[in-house]
Amino acid sequence: MNRPSWSLPAARHGSASSPTPPVEPIWFEWLALGGLLAFATWLLGVRGVWALLLNADPTGITLVIIVVFSGSTLWCGARARELQRQRGMTGTINATGSWVADYRRALAAAPRDAGAPLDLLLEQTHGPHGTAWWVNGIQLKLGLLGKVIGFSILALQIGHTQNFDPSQSQELLKNLTTGLGVALLTTMVGLVGNILLGLQLTRLDRYADQLVAEAQRLGLESRSDPPKA
Repeated sequence: MNRPSWSLPAARHGSASSPTPPVEPIWFEWLALGGLLAFATWLLGVRGVWALLLNADPTGITLVIIVVFSGSTLWCGARARELQRQRGMTGTINATGSWVADYRRALAAAPRDAGAPLDLLLEQTHGPHGTAWWVNGIQLKLGLLGKVIGFSILALQIGHTQNFDPSQSQELLKNLTTGLGVALLTTMVGLVGNILLGLQLTRLDRYADQLVAEAQRLGLESRSDPPKA
């Protein structure tokens, strides 16, 4: 795993019991966002937008994107809660299940590979986010797939039209509209899902960066403590 290019400066004082900075309520931030999304979902349902989107897409790609986004958003909520819990335990070296406590104990053990404790900490704080970012990209790719399918339907309908019959113009227009609707709607839903999930993952990454920085600060302070007599 590549290590971050940043590092914290060494602590200027030797007190290992320095106060822990206030914990940012990232989980409550997610709850606020979740409330807004739930309200938007209800409002769109009342306006009939969901029925329009699902009925206009016979391929089902729009529904798949919505399911992927909903599941990923719930995962972000669980992840935000865990990161906030871990951030609240950074000041206690004996906390059970604390990533930072494990990191500090590993540093105190003076391992042969000096970078191993930080690598393990980064895997715990950032590792799952890599899969989440991949899922976020899947939404965009599904939207582009729907766009390709929609325009393919449109091209096939035009290609099968040999003689233009005014009596069949309504049916032809309906088929052409179906292909164009699939192309545009799936792309729009994929883009919106990609943007909203990307905002959540960016916030999680930044919060995890702060957790790692706090762990490094505490680790450096512990190393700078004078040995007890």
